[in-house]
Amino acid sequence: MFSLEITQNPSGTEIGQKRRILVVEDEDLIREMLLMALQEQDYEVLTAADGQKAVNILKNASNDNTEPFIDLVVLDIMLPLVNGLDICRLLRHQGNPVPILILSAKGSETDRVLGLEVGADDYLTKPFSMREFVARCRALLRRQRLSGLTQPPMLQYKEITLYPQECRVLLRKEEINLAPKEFRILELFMSYPRRVWSREQLLDQVWGPDFVGDSKTVDVHIRWMREKLEKDPSRPEYIVTVRGFGYRFG
Repeated sequence: MFSLEITQNPSGTEIGQKRRILVVEDEDLIREMLLMALQEQDYEVLTAADGQKAVNILKNASNDNTEPFIDLVVLDIMLPLVNGLDICRLLRHQGNPVPILILSAKGSETDRVLGLEVGADDYLTKPFSMREFVARCRALLRRQRLSGLTQPPMLQYKEITLYPQECRVLLRKEEINLAPKEFRILELFMSYPRRVWSREQLLDQVWGPDFVGDSKTVDVHIRWMREKLEKDPSRPEYIVTVRGFGYRFG
């Protein structure tokens, strides 16, 4: 038996980035049609022709960041190697809240109920129109975006633990004091590990769009944060400078 140890991005893909959809379908023609329909709506699409490849993509779409986070899974049931219902069960067993849209030629009430009971969010019976398919994807992504506005109880990265609702940060199990802006920057970084943020984006997200001042204020706050978080601030492990672009966490 296989395992899916996945950490889903708690608030979905960050603002300004394309929503990422994994399409798992073994029929080449249908898979290509779904791919084109979603790309026309400006979604980023990953595809898998069998269940095992889907499992591999989902396992990588975690905190190791070898693949991007997945915002929606479009899942056929009858798949080679690992069937769609087993993938759905395992995602839910691991506590992953990613929206799942099941596609199936099995359209009986029993089949639909089974799909929803194992954790799918929606069930679409083949054949279907591309217009309805895209509309259902949009609805699931919209619902995920709204539910993602709820703060997670905890964010964890290596030796740093952040509690958003308590405004507390632990480093190697010891509480450290961060100024409000430092806390907000760290929360943003830990919500989207490995994403590169420009100074302007950090100012907009943390200080707000009405901020008037020098973007160098970001550099000052980053320097203060490194002094509190890094073992060696001159060789940062957590907050890394990406020359010409900005800063990356992790």
